[in-house]
Amino acid sequence: MDYDLIVIGGGPGGYVAAIKAAQAGLKVALIEKDKVGGTCLLRGCIPTKTLLASAHIVGVLQKAKEFGVSVENFTINYQKMKERKDLVVSTLCNGVLGLVKSNGIDVFAGVGSFISPKEIKVRGEKSQILTGKKIIIATGSTSSTIPSAPVDFHKIHDSTSILEITKLPKSLLILGAGYIGCEFASLFGELGVKVSLVEFLPGIVWTQGKSISESLTTAFTKKGIQIYCNRKMERCDLTENGVTLHLSDQSKLEAEMLLVSVGRKPYTDELNLGAAGIGTTPNGFISVNEKMETEVKGIYAIGDVTGKSMLAHAASHQGIIAALNASGKSEKMAYESIPAVIFTDPEIATIGYTVDLAKEKGYDAVSHKFPFSALGKALAAGEPEGYAELVTEKKTGRILGAFLVGSQSGNLISEIALAIDHEITIDSLANTIHPHPTLSEALSEAALLASGFPIHLPPGKKHDK
Repeated sequence: MDYDLIVIGGGPGGYVAAIKAAQAGLKVALIEKDKVGGTCLLRGCIPTKTLLASAHIVGVLQKAKEFGVSVENFTINYQKMKERKDLVVSTLCNGVLGLVKSNGIDVFAGVGSFISPKEIKVRGEKSQILTGKKIIIATGSTSSTIPSAPVDFHKIHDSTSILEITKLPKSLLILGAGYIGCEFASLFGELGVKVSLVEFLPGIVWTQGKSISESLTTAFTKKGIQIYCNRKMERCDLTENGVTLHLSDQSKLEAEMLLVSVGRKPYTDELNLGAAGIGTTPNGFISVNEKMETEVKGIYAIGDVTGKSMLAHAASHQGIIAALNASGKSEKMAYESIPAVIFTDPEIATIGYTVDLAKEKGYDAVSHKFPFSALGKALAAGEPEGYAELVTEKKTGRILGAFLVGSQSGNLISEIALAIDHEITIDSLANTIHPHPTLSEALSEAALLASGFPIHLPPGKKHDK
């Protein structure tokens, strides 16, 4: 069968690319070995955020007395939480598949692999060969593993298998304190599980910067989550009651269950890339240019498999860029305005450069923080923890980055994404009227700080660095 475009992988990058290409008038085939929706919908973003929503309800109930509401003897039914998670995932999967089919896209269930640069063999219930003028690779990533702590789906889990447990453990060790590990720590900690985080870097979510790391560490510590940084796992032993981790500082930790959360790796195993003339980096990623095109003309790659930005929304936008270019346009991918959100409690959202990285890039940069505790809405809602930090260029007022910690940070960061993408200055942000009382006022107040004329913080204090 002949197509203008074949997309291999139906995750948030692949199915969006397929839809965009179909809207541009191309005849499109989408190959998916599991269910359309990919890791994000089936095993990542959606199921974890559904469970985190349940945990949030628990958190609200626990501090209800502060608001004059008495809730006595409520119980946690994790089986029901899991069932609700499954229903949400199923509903969205069906919705996405319906969207794809409504755009006239042919969906093939099976594994796609290259026969040549323009031929794909689909291995499913029956094998068939598709030919495409253009091809987009969107096969995503899988959880990284550690040979010394193999997943047994009972006492040792990865971020996929732990979503299927139906009973909460009394205690949980999490190996790896990046954003995935910390989201699970926040989830299970809120549900009453004794959680311990082990990380070989100097701090949790360390790649997000020292300030973010310290803020989340403080919040987690208050919640009783134990944190062990600058330590490596030397050995993992299965015991009658769970697992024991032996660490590099000669200490050992015991728990009923272990979650291995040490990152993700690109999934290219079944693509047979050599037949298309495509190589990979030493880390297994597929190299692409700013148009998302690989070293072979007419073959594109998007999402986690490129290693550029392993986020669902980044994959979706890469998919749009690749689809437009496959349909004859000339579009380029920009990474400076891609926001990232960590759905912990408190929530974290980041975009662009930290002040230190901005200075390394040659900018005369400075950062300013406005605390949520100075916001009427934050105090009224009982959520005063956190801050909004803007990184700006001194001379031009250009916004180079933003870092938010606190309630609704994930929603607030989009305003800064727009500002960075369109090179809006701090003066424009400060002069934009934000509704009161809302948490979004933190952004305009941080911009006022950056301009040197704060309104809701005392003048003359040092708020920059």
